[in-house]
Amino acid sequence: MLGGSVLWFRHGLRLHDNPSLHSAIEDRSVPFFPIFIFDGETAGTKLVGYNRMRYLLEALDDLDSQFKQYGGRLIMLKGQPNIVFRRLWEEFGIRKLCFEQDCEPVWRARDDSVKVACREIGVTCREHVSHTLWEPDTVIKANGGIPPLTYEMFLHTVATIGDPPRPSPDVDLAGVMFGTLPECFYQEFTVFDKAPKPEDLGVFLENEDIRMIRWVGGERPALKQMSQRLAVEYETFRRGSYLPTHGNPDLLGPPISLSPALRFGCLSVRSFYWSVQDLFREVHRGQQSANNFITGQLIWREYFYTMSINNPNYGQMANNPICLDIPWKNPESDELQRWMEGRTGFPFVDAAMRQLRTEGWLHHALRNTVASFLTRGTLWLSWEHGLHHFLKDLLDADWSVCAGNWMWVSSSAFEALLDSSECACPVQLGQRLDPSGEYVKRYVPELARMPVEYIYEPWKAPIDVQERANCIIGKEYPAPVVNHLAAAQRNRNAMKELRHILQKAPPHCCPSSEEEIRQFMWLNE
Repeated sequence: MLGGSVLWFRHGLRLHDNPSLHSAIEDRSVPFFPIFIFDGETAGTKLVGYNRMRYLLEALDDLDSQFKQYGGRLIMLKGQPNIVFRRLWEEFGIRKLCFEQDCEPVWRARDDSVKVACREIGVTCREHVSHTLWEPDTVIKANGGIPPLTYEMFLHTVATIGDPPRPSPDVDLAGVMFGTLPECFYQEFTVFDKAPKPEDLGVFLENEDIRMIRWVGGERPALKQMSQRLAVEYETFRRGSYLPTHGNPDLLGPPISLSPALRFGCLSVRSFYWSVQDLFREVHRGQQSANNFITGQLIWREYFYTMSINNPNYGQMANNPICLDIPWKNPESDELQRWMEGRTGFPFVDAAMRQLRTEGWLHHALRNTVASFLTRGTLWLSWEHGLHHFLKDLLDADWSVCAGNWMWVSSSAFEALLDSSECACPVQLGQRLDPSGEYVKRYVPELARMPVEYIYEPWKAPIDVQERANCIIGKEYPAPVVNHLAAAQRNRNAMKELRHILQKAPPHCCPSSEEEIRQFMWLNE
């Protein structure tokens, strides 16, 4: 037996700021096995669409390419982790297994099982925190053993903990002895000599439109993208502003969001957080930011992770202690299907849903729009339908953050919103964010020739206007799935009734202030 160490990639698909990698190569006299195991669940592959799987495989290919520069490779195979690690122990006598913490409860059974198996065979497990800024357990302990019920309380709690750790230093892989699998592994497991294609894993294109690729997975593309994003942030800070796309999001611009890279760990959240904070201090001559506004979306990410860590039912209504039991209706006729396919008859909603299908990403303002439309705003359908759809198609969707956002927007965890007053109107918001209608024209080409005054309410266009636009409503483009104004009023009344019923409900998650609601929902002052 040679001994050896294993770095088990799950999330954290990068070499920079990777404390697990540091730990795995401490002893360079033994073989090092970097490995990714396709077990049907890891990295969100239990429910996955083509774009999400493609992005993951591109990230693995990028890692493999980097290891090859040092004479190694990323081992990629199908199997169950316990079986794979036991076989590595039997063949090589591995002594150490290192991995980044997956803090969400959906991964707990998998990781606990691996830890037990490792104890049985005498393999040391080293679990490192680098997917979050703060360890969620630490936040809960600092808050007296319970999760912070509001975002404001969360900010107060992490302030008592102190700044998140700086990124770990880069690793020099020169001289590392990479292990190789014996022939018997190729007989026992499906081992890939290079990163597989989605089709190799049973994931196929549902629509040819999905071949539109705007997002590329991998650490090196992510680092390049972060550099470009920081240049934008730098100019914004110099002008004395923050969050360059918040007030006026560029819905048609090139991808600048780093959320997919953060979700798969191609980019370290600590690296991005500290890069932004340090840039602010550089521009403002050492001045510390007065609040977490400049990195607010990263802090929301932390908040949702913390709220989910001890709640295995966080992604559903049933037995979820923070979720209000709103009596959503069952989907009628084809309402849900039309929402998923971008055929609701509301152009701004449909453009967003088609962008999600083809590209796997949506701006935060668009996510709120389609989520509000599905739930309390218009259709009155459960947020669980939306979560399921997003987890499949949205590149940056992970269980905690995505479920948290859906509960937030649908008012399912925030009873202060039960009056439904802050609701994204699918017509007015489109007119504000995209007054020329160019976003709609890109993703809903049926409306490309519709005059701008009708593009968000095409059902109001006279028939001769529809004919000149080659778009007859109800034929080339669907009529509205519902009367939005009537549905919105009905939903407001339902929320009002619920508010009276829930007045004596115990304290639970709610917004800290009206301003927090507006910031989250991207609404006008």
